[in-house]
Amino acid sequence: MVATRNRVAAVQMVSTADIHGNIEAAGRLIGEAAAAGAALVVLPENFAVLDGGPQAQFAEHEGDMGALLQGFLSAQARRHGIDLVAGTIPLLTRPARPGHAPELLTDGRVRPASLVFDSSGAIIARYDKMHLFDVEVSDRQARYAESDSFEAGNEVVAVDTTVARLGLSICYDMRFPELYRRLFNERVELISVPAAFTRVTGEAHWEVLLRARAIENQCYVIGAGQGGVHNERRETYGHSMIIDPWGRVLDVLDSGEGVVVADLDLPALHELRRKMPVFSHRRL
Repeated sequence: MVATRNRVAAVQMVSTADIHGNIEAAGRLIGEAAAAGAALVVLPENFAVLDGGPQAQFAEHEGDMGALLQGFLSAQARRHGIDLVAGTIPLLTRPARPGHAPELLTDGRVRPASLVFDSSGAIIARYDKMHLFDVEVSDRQARYAESDSFEAGNEVVAVDTTVARLGLSICYDMRFPELYRRLFNERVELISVPAAFTRVTGEAHWEVLLRARAIENQCYVIGAGQGGVHNERRETYGHSMIIDPWGRVLDVLDSGEGVVVADLDLPALHELRRKMPVFSHRRL
């Protein structure tokens, strides 16, 4: 199917420690999304490897298209003629400042980065997860300490894609509405949320947080999750979904591998913002 320029898709996976098996699954599901006419596809957090040991062993330098993950992602975007929001991958380099070479992380940690590739296979945006999941949860894993493996980012990122103006976020970020207000200031029309929400926290908060972010910022939200049992300790909630600016769930997949698809109606979004001008009514 030829891509419909307002159609987006979220890929849901059940990634494991097998990086090559995960990449094969991601490629197949990206193909399904493209075949359904999606012009922009979002992968879940940690799509390439989940609980495979220290993340540094899989990490790459930003822009190294000869590396396994970025080479794969660039080729997929180019092959299908889509914009690809690449969930998260581990990067060894911090975002480069203008006129400077990228800084290399040297403490054994990596940056959890969401890269956006355009249809030519080029990287057009990078967002590093700002809020790290250092919490206790009443599941079999019990304790999550992302800061042991990851260094947090500190930049808000929005980018123009062929589908919409896109704001980038990742998983635990959803609990921090101030980040999304900054994206609202950037006048984003769509927000991506690649995630690996635990089953326990997902059952309680995943949908309500996604819908709240869509309603309060009058934009579409696309949540691409991990959805199943990954090992003897790790289970994720799934329920990847696409939500419109009125808070309606347009498509959802409860669990397992698959794809959710929806069309964006940007004229309706802009009309809603005109009729209910939340942006200009803000007092703080």
